[in-house]
Amino acid sequence: MSAAELPLSVDDIYDAQRRLRGVAASTPVLSHPALDEIAGRIVVCKAEALQRTGSFKFRGAYNAVAALSSRERRRGVIGASSGNHAQALALAGQLLSVPVTAVVPHDAPQGKVDGARSLGAEIVAYHRQRDDRDAIVARLAVDQGLTVVPSADAHAVMAGAGTVALELLWQAPVLTKILVPVGGGGLAAGTAVAAKHINPHIEVIGVEPEAAADTAASLRAERIAELPAVPDTIADGLRHTTPAALPWEVNKALLDRVVTVTDAQIVQAMGWAFKHLKVVTEPSGAVALAALAGLDLPPGPVGVILSGGSVDLDAFHRLVATPPPRKEPALA
Repeated sequence: MSAAELPLSVDDIYDAQRRLRGVAASTPVLSHPALDEIAGRIVVCKAEALQRTGSFKFRGAYNAVAALSSRERRRGVIGASSGNHAQALALAGQLLSVPVTAVVPHDAPQGKVDGARSLGAEIVAYHRQRDDRDAIVARLAVDQGLTVVPSADAHAVMAGAGTVALELLWQAPVLTKILVPVGGGGLAAGTAVAAKHINPHIEVIGVEPEAAADTAASLRAERIAELPAVPDTIADGLRHTTPAALPWEVNKALLDRVVTVTDAQIVQAMGWAFKHLKVVTEPSGAVALAALAGLDLPPGPVGVILSGGSVDLDAFHRLVATPPPRKEPALA
């Protein structure tokens, strides 16, 4: 599939960057010699954990809501989320005076749910194993006349996420590869489009939790594959059973590869970020950093996207103090 046929263009990302100017934080890039030693090369981390609402999700949510017509804004929006997109959508709605409904799983981290509610979102809970999340969203959208803003599966959301890579490569233009977490796939898709437009030779590597490697499985099958059950991983933001359709079209064409990491490696990376960068990351936000150790990479500086930091103090301390048993990573 050629770049012109992909469901996301670099022009979409530049449009999103203009909408986000003065609204989203231009997050810093951070480095430390200890991370360089772990990776055997220069490491530059993009600290999206310091973004508004604590994750990169604000970029896509705000871009999508800002692009709506005045009529759509008046009626409101709805989105399903494990927590970060809910908070991002809630803040976007607050800033743009748009009513927001967030559909979240019953076991979503309470801090994320409370954060979305405090920003004005109406919360609708569902049970991961018993309920059809997408059917709930579709029914409420029809019944209440709401516009659906997905967490990944939308052009405007992917475009907003792609602004992370635009900033990263402006801040660190010498990068030869980027490690990016993969859940629904919107951040990876936006990163791949933006990065390969700026540098066609850059390698974009997706990173998934070993237990939630739906994109890796899909790449092996050369079609969208579905995991048999909701993944059991501490990376709650990446517990997808299947890639989102639009990001998948981009990622299968542009990602150079996808690797997986264990929960123990994710916790280790959370510790690295805290100790060396003084940044608190949630498990999902540390997934890309977790791939540094033991990953076979060609020479050259590597960028790492720390995608989120929405974790409460007790959970962070519990995870870092008592990490899960360690297993070796798998490559896809």
